[in-house]
Amino acid sequence: MRSLALMLCTAATVTSTAAIAQDGGSDGAPNAVLIRGASIFTGCSPELLEGQDVFIAGPLISRIGPDLEPPEFATIIEADGHVLIPGLIDAHWHGVFATATIGQLMSTNEGYWNLLTAAAQRDTLYRGFTTVRDTAGPMFDIARATDEGLIEGPRVFPSGPAISQTAGHMDFRTTKDVPATPDKLNPFETSDMFYIADGVPDVLKRVRENLMQGATQIKLMAGGGVTSSYDPIHVKQYTRAELEAAVEQAENWGTYVLTHAINDEAVNHSIDAGVKSIEHGHMSTRETLQRFVDEDVWLSMQPFLDDEDAPALNTFQQAKYKFVTDGTDFVYRTAKELGVKIAFGTDTLFSADLAARQGAQLAKLQRWFTPYEALKMATCDNAELLKLGEKLTPYPLGPLGVIEEGAYADLILVDGNPLEDLDLVGDPEQNFDIIMKDGVIYKNTLD
Repeated sequence: MRSLALMLCTAATVTSTAAIAQDGGSDGAPNAVLIRGASIFTGCSPELLEGQDVFIAGPLISRIGPDLEPPEFATIIEADGHVLIPGLIDAHWHGVFATATIGQLMSTNEGYWNLLTAAAQRDTLYRGFTTVRDTAGPMFDIARATDEGLIEGPRVFPSGPAISQTAGHMDFRTTKDVPATPDKLNPFETSDMFYIADGVPDVLKRVRENLMQGATQIKLMAGGGVTSSYDPIHVKQYTRAELEAAVEQAENWGTYVLTHAINDEAVNHSIDAGVKSIEHGHMSTRETLQRFVDEDVWLSMQPFLDDEDAPALNTFQQAKYKFVTDGTDFVYRTAKELGVKIAFGTDTLFSADLAARQGAQLAKLQRWFTPYEALKMATCDNAELLKLGEKLTPYPLGPLGVIEEGAYADLILVDGNPLEDLDLVGDPEQNFDIIMKDGVIYKNTLD
């Protein structure tokens, strides 16, 4: 791959485009694409740009303007009647857990998990999701393999193993595993599935280990969850001192902490400690949601409404899940009214069928938001959330989630206008004619 300096050339070489692409595929053909005739949704504005061409050079958008003249080697796409949108971002994704069943995770090891996840990565990309914030799991090697081109998939902002207290939301050990000692780690811990940490020294150690391995943000479990075995939904997890220690260490590295927090007490407990992204928050009160606004905290919530969105649950888990679904409508409506920063994520678990509905989950947001608001949430807004850890970003060349000069060329050409019909994103196989990431076309159904 050429250096960034060699990716640029003089204006005389490429006329008005003023850029040249990096080497593309194994045949050495330059990677340059001109998209003509599309209406453009930039990600941040409700107004579509008309009469503008988009020229992609290497991994970035080089120029946007009327009547651009590409170099001779460029691929030209005539996109009349289509809408060009940024690649979608899922801010709460689990690459390993999304499609693997609990039985598969319990009966196999890392090699098999990686093969399953490689397939899940590919399918995620072909649904139009070009970036994911992975919010727990052994994804460091998958992120590297994706970046190196060994597998196809979205770029990954990995949290690494979620950090949980004993009997917390991510404690998937059995009671036979306790009492535990430091020299008796569970195989799930040694394979980076999760880390158990009790007390400030252990929390600091696990946070630092995740940062050592390449975490771009840190995930802790701060309250009861649905799929875990021991914790009722109402409990708070970790002391304030433990949470504050994690927040301080993350900030020392230039990033932030996100916490799993469903019940209102756990949400406030997290905000008290300086957490900047609350995952779920489905039981938040109006007063708590006002704290999000006042203290500049993100709400990373999912549109869970019924059992259609849930993995296979036992009776104990089903009772906990009802607290989540009962709160979804109120929290979305109130958060929108108050102006809370809301991220879009799916939190799909343990089901390839549920993972296939990733775009349908985004389309479901139209119950509370306009198509523009929902698409902005999954592009421009989610990209803003990722900037909380920008000092550790593996992707420093340009902005994500937007169509503008200098941004990463993550683009989807939609057959139709999703700003008028959000259901189009729910069927990417039918409606996404082109999917591009880093300037590389992965799907093209146009003649």
